[in-house]
Amino acid sequence: MSLLELDGVKVHFPVKKGLLFDRTVGHVYAVDGVSLKVEAGQTYGLVGESGCGKTTLGRAVLRLVDVTDGSVVFDGTDLAALPEEQMRRFRRRLQMVFQDPLGSLNPRQNIESILTEGMLAHGIGDDQEDRRNRIKAILERVGLPSNALSRYPHEFSGGQRQRIGIARALVLEPDVIICDEPVSALDVSIQAQVINLLEELQEQLGLTYLVIAHDLAVVRHISDVIGVMYLGSLVEEAPSDALYEAPKHPYTRALMSAVPVPDPEVEDRRERILLHGDLPSPAAPPAGCRFHTRCPWAQPRCAQDRPELTDTGDGHRVACHFAAEIEAGTLAPMRPTGPKAATAAIPEQPSAPVTKAPGRARPHPETGRSALAPAGTRGRVPTRGCAGGGAPAVVVRGAGRGIRPGTCGRMLIRDCAGRRCPGCGCAGAGCGRGIRPGPAARSMRAGARRRPAGP
Repeated sequence: MSLLELDGVKVHFPVKKGLLFDRTVGHVYAVDGVSLKVEAGQTYGLVGESGCGKTTLGRAVLRLVDVTDGSVVFDGTDLAALPEEQMRRFRRRLQMVFQDPLGSLNPRQNIESILTEGMLAHGIGDDQEDRRNRIKAILERVGLPSNALSRYPHEFSGGQRQRIGIARALVLEPDVIICDEPVSALDVSIQAQVINLLEELQEQLGLTYLVIAHDLAVVRHISDVIGVMYLGSLVEEAPSDALYEAPKHPYTRALMSAVPVPDPEVEDRRERILLHGDLPSPAAPPAGCRFHTRCPWAQPRCAQDRPELTDTGDGHRVACHFAAEIEAGTLAPMRPTGPKAATAAIPEQPSAPVTKAPGRARPHPETGRSALAPAGTRGRVPTRGCAGGGAPAVVVRGAGRGIRPGTCGRMLIRDCAGRRCPGCGCAGAGCGRGIRPGPAARSMRAGARRRPAGP
């Protein structure tokens, strides 16, 4: 039997409304039916976008948030059904390392007081001297000096504070440690130190980790099995190497394609999958497959039936109706997946019709040619030619803001009337950042008035 087993875990937060009497008008489905197993001595990595429910699931294991439905079985005991007093005793064997090392430490307590507090609550140590010796031994394991006992959290660096958080979990001699983004707040060099420390402690003490992170490189380095979450559900689970070599779920394929490769030639040749739209709200998740609103391979069935996690062999489980067809290449994507996907999401708008209207011709400051401001566009006046020799920039009369060349050096994204650029018709999608408002409008417009018109 697995050391930690989750079966259909759901965590729903009610949405209440009312002035005098609160009434429930809906729910936020933070975690909705997650099932997984963690073996003793194993590191299970949990990845996904921000807001997909990873941290809520970790807190549900510790009963820091109430479990709406499902079971959390730890060493044969269902934690979701335990009374609060019994659950408090079980927390000695289940500890958590939080994401923000400074926010998780009491600034009014020194390090000895912080580490002693949990030991006193669970009756660890014969006396104060015994507890102090245990704490010194743990600090030595995590690479901190013994004189740190009298110091306060603000006196340490970010990496040292995270080591204190790990030491606080270790003094209770737990079996499972839930690491919630343990290195996301640290720089790269400190990240490597903390990851190596976690691996050394696992080898020495036989710990079991549930690592929650969004850094795919970190998760691959430290994890034996990886689960991918999307909008409160587990969409794929596989051994670490198998998941990175051959992801099967479309969402996992998109995540892996976003990981940069240091080889420029490989980076140029590999497939990039760009997703449409934003993550749906967990308060109103889509019917059927949660990912079908953004999936390039979505079919009508995906909007009706919610797929279950299915074992495809070698411990690889995936929740997708068409995973085999996508892997074999027999199912073509219904929408673009490469760089064109970004431009396809922008609806094309027709250019504004240019009509001549009575007005005073104004000379161009560089070419000397005169241009007449078309009617209905708030009196646009051409000022300076674009750096790339393309369409000229424009100034909105009366707005006091000019336009300066962007990175493309060719044209502007939108004219002053809010319409698309009449220069090349790419609507700002094919020219990078285009042109944006600049501070030199008035001086450019003044120069345009003073310079005489050309022949």
